Amino acid sequence: MDDSTSNCQLNQGEVDYEFESNEVPEPFSVVDDQFVLKVGMTFTTLEDAGKFHRNYAKAVGFSTRVRSTNRKGNEIKNQLITCSREGKWKSKISPTEKTNPTSSLNFPARIYIHTLKDVGAWIISKHKKLSLSIRRTIENNEEAGIRPSKTYQSFVAATGGHRELNFIEKDMRNYITREVRNVFEQEDAKEFGKYLYNLVYGSFVRVNHHGQSTLLGCSLMKNKEIESFKWLFQCWLRCMGENDPKGFLTDQSASMKRALEAYMPTTIHRWYIWHIMKKIPSKLNGYKGHAKIEQEMSEVVWNSHSKDSFDRNWNDFLLNFGLMDNKWLSDLYEDRHIWVPIYLDHYFWAAHKGARACIHFFNKFITQNSSLIQFVKQYDNCLGSREQAERESYAADFLTVTPCATKSSIEAQFQDVYTHQKFRKVQAQFKGKANCITRLMNSALGYSVYEVGEQVSSLIFNKFVVTYDSVAVEVKYQCLLFESRWILCCHALSVLSFERVSQVSPRYILERWCKKVKRRHTHIKSSHNEPLLEPRSKRFDQLVFYSQNICEFVSESEELTAILHHAYDNVMVEMESLKAKRKGTSSLSHEDANLESVNELQSPPRI
Repeated sequence: MDDSTSNCQLNQGEVDYEFESNEVPEPFSVVDDQFVLKVGMTFTTLEDAGKFHRNYAKAVGFSTRVRSTNRKGNEIKNQLITCSREGKWKSKISPTEKTNPTSSLNFPARIYIHTLKDVGAWIISKHKKLSLSIRRTIENNEEAGIRPSKTYQSFVAATGGHRELNFIEKDMRNYITREVRNVFEQEDAKEFGKYLYNLVYGSFVRVNHHGQSTLLGCSLMKNKEIESFKWLFQCWLRCMGENDPKGFLTDQSASMKRALEAYMPTTIHRWYIWHIMKKIPSKLNGYKGHAKIEQEMSEVVWNSHSKDSFDRNWNDFLLNFGLMDNKWLSDLYEDRHIWVPIYLDHYFWAAHKGARACIHFFNKFITQNSSLIQFVKQYDNCLGSREQAERESYAADFLTVTPCATKSSIEAQFQDVYTHQKFRKVQAQFKGKANCITRLMNSALGYSVYEVGEQVSSLIFNKFVVTYDSVAVEVKYQCLLFESRWILCCHALSVLSFERVSQVSPRYILERWCKKVKRRHTHIKSSHNEPLLEPRSKRFDQLVFYSQNICEFVSESEELTAILHHAYDNVMVEMESLKAKRKGTSSLSHEDANLESVNELQSPPRI
């Protein structure tokens, strides 16, 4: 609920649930049309609107009362005025003891008077149940994440103004709260809702052959204690057929670390580097020049190409900035084997940023204020969105071509088989080859040793040893990019170019990144392929879909439009006749709906 209604309150002083009189109103008299209250009438002030309504009610023969008033601070936003005999009155006197029994009353006359935004006027509207067309539009927009205010403005634009609508924005918001979001009203349900808001959310994510994050599952836990994670991983293994994953990336959490050691002892556990690096400003903010500290620490982490060099560079880093006694950094060094790249790059990791990107993507659908019902629906929408992104990438791989950046036949070899996303990763290494200087160190019996110098800045060259076996057509290198990412590095490509190799061995073309890889799960029908709608809503959506095609076709000419109007009138007569015959049993009747309300948006509202 936005600011326009968030502070609204019911003015109890103007709410009266008892009748002013037990007298039955006289039959309605004929009133001149200019004094008849109509939906869409506008007034300068609320008092003018109320006075006009009282005069109309007096002329017709009934009395009125203000049933409720909504305010924002001291400012009135809208007011509900009803007949004084609206509602069903229950007397405290036993019916057998009554000397003057009242007639059964439930007089329905009621109007809403509400302000028009940015106009400064008051308008009369009639409280009416939203039509199915309106409800389906609201539901679809809510599911798509469109704000209620935008949805309401779209109705205003479609009908040509506020006065053409027979409902107000508050009616629409009430429907969203009550029906779409299914907000609980019972106290115990509210308490349960508060409990749900305090749960810890977690995602299980993998990376597909397009480099996209794929949601495998999620969890809602009471807390981040070790026992909670043990329960979670135990459930996850059961879902995965007791097959331990080869690698597992998590946030920097000691609880998760201990739970993984207990339930997945053979799995290689790794912490996200970005999760550690983003803590630097808060952990080292008290030190002078913490920005320089963050830059130097990143340099040590990413540009140490051996375990020994990392240890030396780390110690130098601590000494230079006086950080030898910092406990956070000391603990990080003790756990270096689960987050520093050089300790883990001999294992395959699809990507470091997969879960981070997925979390940001998921935040587009869910907020911390989402209800459980919204969470389930939006999680399903998120899955559908991810599937659609994969289908679009799959189509692009076969319908478009990413041009090669060089004349290398090896690059063309990768272009032919890899997905666009992974081919661009390969291309980055071909471009990086331009910064490499290759020098032959020694060669014997088809086995050559090279030194490749890579220029990483104007003054810095990193040196790597690369060996090439011409008999086995195999290249080995020091940077371990292929082992960790399954992408040939620029150093290896530089040596292959030096050796005039035109095609790489099939061992360097991974099926994992190929565009023709068969992914069996994409053939499984998922829940978001078939929306879970009630039968009437499903029929309505299908009818709207077909009618839009018909309308688009006939709108080309007046003659076709006239034919459709004639057919429409005949069908309406036939359906009204069938409805009359089957009244009370026909599926055409639903919640007192009638065919006159079908085109409610296109027709001016009537009292």
